[in-house]
Amino acid sequence: MRCHIVPPHMLERIARDAEDPAIRGRARRTLALTSAQFTERRTAAAGAPSPSEDFVPDRTINDAGHREELPGRTVRAEGAPATGDPTADRAYDWLGTTFDFFEAVYRRDSIDGAGLPMVSTVHYGDKYDNAFWNGEQMVYGDGDGVLFTDFTAPLDVTGHELVHGVTQYTANLEYYGQSGALNESVSDVFGSLVKQWHLGQTADRADWLIGEGLLAPGVDGVALRSMKEPGTAYDDPQLGKDPQPGHMDDYLDTYRDNGGVHINSGIPNHAFYLVATGIGGNAWEKAGRIWYETLTGGSLASDVGFAGFAAATVRAATALYGAEAVETKAVSRAWTGVGVSLEANETQ
Repeated sequence: MRCHIVPPHMLERIARDAEDPAIRGRARRTLALTSAQFTERRTAAAGAPSPSEDFVPDRTINDAGHREELPGRTVRAEGAPATGDPTADRAYDWLGTTFDFFEAVYRRDSIDGAGLPMVSTVHYGDKYDNAFWNGEQMVYGDGDGVLFTDFTAPLDVTGHELVHGVTQYTANLEYYGQSGALNESVSDVFGSLVKQWHLGQTADRADWLIGEGLLAPGVDGVALRSMKEPGTAYDDPQLGKDPQPGHMDDYLDTYRDNGGVHINSGIPNHAFYLVATGIGGNAWEKAGRIWYETLTGGSLASDVGFAGFAAATVRAATALYGAEAVETKAVSRAWTGVGVSLEANETQ
């Protein structure tokens, strides 16, 4: 499964409207590479061996040398000293932070729950404007420096992409339509939680932005997406306006972007934000636990829709805290608040 942090609608807009022909060309190249990667897509089997007792990361950082070949030359292995290349060393550090988050908060041993080695490649392509999980490893572009900066810079980009791997090994949500939007949303949820945990932020202090700092100076925007206010992350002549909805009234039916997976993910994203702020405190402790138990509990169909996922989160909250608990009521209110019915068919 190949999942990219920059959605295609942004790249399509850049390829069409960017003032600089070089930037338009790079956007077209990024889109072409994205399309090629999806044609090679492989889906790993859900489930994993029992976790080992030793929760120790096994990280490898490779350098593609601005070529489009993976994995590239190994520049840092687990326990090795820093390379002096800030991009490679950030990738190493953020893999470790994400590993530590899942170990400390949910007692998960790496991506698959069984100590899977964590591999990243940096300096992929020529000013490549994206980062992605390809089913086996992380890949980062350097950005063009005009619209996007180094993709290793925001911690939540690494967290987001690695969680596509967690989803791959657990619920294995199909990457199309509502299940695909949930796949994207789950990555945004835990990408944000990794950052909040790293910074020690409570739900009311977090920015709830995905990719904050990734947009280059001069771009009119603050991030790729906002979980707090979907549709407000950017509004720029070259990027267009953030199209994410935060309510089912504005759900976008489209064949593009695998049925709008990067767009409609704003709806479950906002639902999680409402749950986290409704409960209060550290979002990873209760709201995050509910989402984690839902994702890993084994009850989700791979093609589950928003209503089915919502019902599953209510069941998870009930199992954890009780039917009349503040936490469970917060979950129900949040889904109602974004227009998702808890009474609908659970696969829709």
